[in-house]
Amino acid sequence: MSCTGNMGGNTTKQPSISVAGTWNLVTGMLIEKGDTTVTDYTKRISFIKIINDTHFAFLQHDLTKGKDSGAVFGSGGGSYSLNDSLYTEHLEYCSDRNWEGNVFKFTLTIKNDTLIQSGVEKVEGAGVNRINIEKYIRITK
Repeated sequence: MSCTGNMGGNTTKQPSISVAGTWNLVTGMLIEKGDTTVTDYTKRISFIKIINDTHFAFLQHDLTKGKDSGAVFGSGGGSYSLNDSLYTEHLEYCSDRNWEGNVFKFTLTIKNDTLIQSGVEKVEGAGVNRINIEKYIRITK
């Protein structure tokens, strides 16, 4: 037996799906107060999410290098947990500080290189209460 040996078996539940990697957001759908907004993230905005074994980070910016009225930059990150298809983000850092400290629960489905993330985003400090459905394509594992 070594100091790193596991005498009692593995008690940590391994995720049934692998989310580690870099993901490119392709489309996003927000449903709030009966209104639906769909955003195509392949046109004027780029958004990626990077996930490792314990943490996630996201980065978003416009593709015009901030030179017109569509200029945008946003980022955030924190720890996450994954239990089967229940993916829970603990947002510890965010460029919109009202979002920091919130916990978001999503359902994930992965098929081949496509990840669908859906759940409710509720941020009282920002007046946000909506359903968010995002479709990502894996860039790297």
